[in-house]
Amino acid sequence: MAPTASLSALCLLLLAAAAAAGARVDPIYSGKLVPDWSREPKFKLQNFSLNRDDSLQLLSRPRDVTRRKLGERTGVIKMETVQQDDEALVKLENAGFERSKAVDSAVLGKYSLWRRENENEKADANVRLMRDQMIMARIYSVLAKSRDKLDLYRELLARIKESQRSLGEATADSDLPKSASERAKAMGQVLSKARDQLYDCKEITHRLRSMLQSADEQVRSLKKQSTFLSQLAAKTIPNGIHCLSMRLTIDYYLLSPEKRKFPNSENLEDPDLYHYALFSDNVLAASVVVNSTIVNAKEPEKHVFHLVTDKLNFGAMNMWFLLNPPGDATIHVENVDDFKWLNSSYCPVLKQLESAAMKEYYFKADRQKTLSAGSSNLKYRNPKYLSMLNHLRFYLPQVYPKLNKILFLDDDIVVQKDLTGLWEVDLNGNVNGAVETCGESFHRFDKYLNFSNPNISQNFDPNACGWAYGMNIFDLEEWKKKDITGIYHKWQNMNENRLLWKLGTLPPGLMTFYKLTHPLDKSWHVLGLGYNPTVEHAEIDTAAVIHYNGNMKPWLEIAMTKYRPYWTQYINYEHSYVRGCKISQ
Repeated sequence: MAPTASLSALCLLLLAAAAAAGARVDPIYSGKLVPDWSREPKFKLQNFSLNRDDSLQLLSRPRDVTRRKLGERTGVIKMETVQQDDEALVKLENAGFERSKAVDSAVLGKYSLWRRENENEKADANVRLMRDQMIMARIYSVLAKSRDKLDLYRELLARIKESQRSLGEATADSDLPKSASERAKAMGQVLSKARDQLYDCKEITHRLRSMLQSADEQVRSLKKQSTFLSQLAAKTIPNGIHCLSMRLTIDYYLLSPEKRKFPNSENLEDPDLYHYALFSDNVLAASVVVNSTIVNAKEPEKHVFHLVTDKLNFGAMNMWFLLNPPGDATIHVENVDDFKWLNSSYCPVLKQLESAAMKEYYFKADRQKTLSAGSSNLKYRNPKYLSMLNHLRFYLPQVYPKLNKILFLDDDIVVQKDLTGLWEVDLNGNVNGAVETCGESFHRFDKYLNFSNPNISQNFDPNACGWAYGMNIFDLEEWKKKDITGIYHKWQNMNENRLLWKLGTLPPGLMTFYKLTHPLDKSWHVLGLGYNPTVEHAEIDTAAVIHYNGNMKPWLEIAMTKYRPYWTQYINYEHSYVRGCKISQ
């Protein structure tokens, strides 16, 4: 039903009731059609309910259950004088107004004010009249307050109190005081006035539409704030992880050079072993990836982990795995700053970061940082997009020139099964093996790339299926043959002004490996645990790798609680460093 129709129906209903209450000779008070409100346990207009247990009870409250039951047997519930101050009444009226917001005229017929089955034949006409007037006066007083009709509101309250005093516990006209008739007439006049002043349906419709518009604006503002805060939280490093990195770093540089070396260095270039590439600046996250992989590996001694981190975390990453070696597996930690070939003359991203435009975009001092201003682009200013650890995935053959295949893993994943089967997958001449993510339309190329640019529209299909970074098997021999790094450089150079895509590595990855990606079975890699609360546990339990892609990383307080145990089970919270930095489960 249209909002205007609903409002109009409500207005007409209350107008009819008010008009009826204001005329003593009206047929509706003849004893044939007057309802006994005290016999109705709940009068409800959708979410607007009047019952004995509710704070908006229009009739006075019974003092005890015994009296109520007695009243029901006799067909009459005796009214008790309610002594309430103005503050309490105001609270009642405000509560009633809040409930009345959701009135739907579609159900008004079911709760007609004049239903014959609500009649109480034992109550005389004047008593019923005063009770009905009190009910309508309460309703009008709520609406008068909401419409800022304060004078009318005060007058209605005064009449209600007078009627309560007059009515008392009367159940017949003979019980009423002599002034009751005059007071009933005065109440009717006030109700008539209320009817005339309150119910301009067009005005009410206008006001409610204004309220709706205001609510919509508040929702939009809160969404912007939520986006800003979630992006801000995603960029932060918890104190516990920062503490862990600092303590490990100090202890590492206190070691003698001889004690800083890992065993099994001869395995680092053996192409017959299973090699993993992990680029991370998060010690705790990297430990989970390595630990979960080894725990679920059938032959741990054949697995080799190549970790690359930054200068700040190099000592901490080394110290952690020196203290917690991954069983019989091989591990090697490198500093990305030691790759001297990775410089601005060779790497387009580094060259672009030196440009004035990029510095303006990322480092402008007076850029707005409020909860709403600029929040839509905040995610593109995440420091991870500036880190070469994020772009190093496009240089795998340069980093590992002696290897034929390598499995790339993000640091926000958990391995749940043995992954050696991935080395047996036939990529059919492709370079990249990945799980496709085009089950939903927003994971197709047109959601990542700017197809209004001819360089994009002429070279790519907007409906092409996207795929997931985070667990990718790369054939490095085919990579070199097809010059994948050169393709990446070409597109990155063309995107200097960010006209082809916003910053990040997935869009250039989709372009670089376009028609060079082999789709893996979806059970190898389940995504969404960092943003999608609807991922089924059955799907997670059968996955080889689960991925916390999104803002709600498992090491952050904003992580989704139901998915976090899959990650925390691979952390030893009794470890002295973990306990010392107060990292709790």
